[in-house]
Amino acid sequence: MSSKRNAVAVTILGKEYRIGCEPQDEEALLKAARFLDARMKEIRGTGKVIGTDRIAVMAALNIAHELLAREHHADAVASTANKRIRALRERIEIALNDSAQLEL
Repeated sequence: MSSKRNAVAVTILGKEYRIGCEPQDEEALLKAARFLDARMKEIRGTGKVIGTDRIAVMAALNIAHELLAREHHADAVASTANKRIRALRERIEIALNDSAQLEL
């Protein structure tokens, strides 16, 4: 079952873009466009980057860098959690083995 795609208007750096998206994704698209617009305005506001294309590339690089840093952090947290779980499992197994031996 396919749903009808809507043409959603978003404005980024004062320029309107019409983007097709599924109705259930419209709010997420608008939120993403507002986020991107804010980031691009922030970069433009520094005065160090001139030209919409360059501003867009810098915004994309910054966002990609942040995403990858978050993924790396999430991986590190998951690795630490897995190590703790393994250590707890080993302690439980040792305790169960000691308990089983006492019952004999």
